[in-house]
Amino acid sequence: MSFIRTLRGDIKPEELGFTYSHEHIVCRPAYWVEKNADDLLLDDKEKSKLDVLDFKNHGGRSIVDATAIDYGRDVQAVKEISEELDIHIVGTAGFNKSFLWDANIKAELKPVLGDYRTYSDWIETKSINELTDFVIKEVEEGLEGTPYKAGQVKFGTGYNRITPLEEKTLRAVARAHLETKAPLHSHTEAGTMGLEQIELLQSEGVDLSYMSFGHMDRNPDPYYHEQVAKTGAYLSFDGIAKIKYAPESTRIQCILELVKKGYENQILVSGDTARKTYYKHYDYGLGLEYIIAKWVPRFIDDANRQGFDGEKLAHKFFDENPARCFTFNK
Repeated sequence: MSFIRTLRGDIKPEELGFTYSHEHIVCRPAYWVEKNADDLLLDDKEKSKLDVLDFKNHGGRSIVDATAIDYGRDVQAVKEISEELDIHIVGTAGFNKSFLWDANIKAELKPVLGDYRTYSDWIETKSINELTDFVIKEVEEGLEGTPYKAGQVKFGTGYNRITPLEEKTLRAVARAHLETKAPLHSHTEAGTMGLEQIELLQSEGVDLSYMSFGHMDRNPDPYYHEQVAKTGAYLSFDGIAKIKYAPESTRIQCILELVKKGYENQILVSGDTARKTYYKHYDYGLGLEYIIAKWVPRFIDDANRQGFDGEKLAHKFFDENPARCFTFNK
């Protein structure tokens, strides 16, 4: 049995359609709340909804919301956007990365997580198997006590390092995947530590073809990308429009290098749009419409000029590959 699990229920893979594979829609990360970093708080459901509507109006059908519990997700608001706009949204169970875990756990989560002050306290106190059970519950019963179930499980590691707590959450998420068959996703800080994550996942018996590695374009190294792709994993180029890190030509060339080597079926593309200044309806940014309306045509033109079939590749990256990557196979 194959299906994709969305906040509104399970759907057939062919129903997913044009998909952004890594976004954030409504979230108030406790770490950034405590630092008064307003730009990193997507805290207005109606403004977020307008950007999602722009995406839909250009032909977008589905979004994977990669917001884990430690990044202040608003499950109810995102579910309402999905309902009100009739768009598929995949929710995420699991964890992000260690520097966020010093933040205080918000009061609303105390009934879910227990009487711990910070996320670090909670993760450190719990065993790997207890954390595994928590992630499984969010996939099979619902996120944060709601009836809305996660459609993928996630872990993260920091820049050029994996802390003991990050390894603990990685192993917990790997075991939850083995139990539930939920697709796996990882946060790699600036695109680092993917190969080290792979070693740990393999030690847990994970089939890497169920895995997607985020932020690969933050480390625009074709050799590194090939080593990840050889495992059968998906590579997520999810920093589109972030010119402060690299021009689009760099991202496109990295993608096309993978295509040349035969890995076109393992590429995902998205924006990781997690700041008010990136959103159109919060602060005049490029918005969720940018990739589908502007980047895709540019990619197609660029790929065609280099002798590729740009339209065919775009269809793979946004329709075919997500439909495989985010599928539960039970």
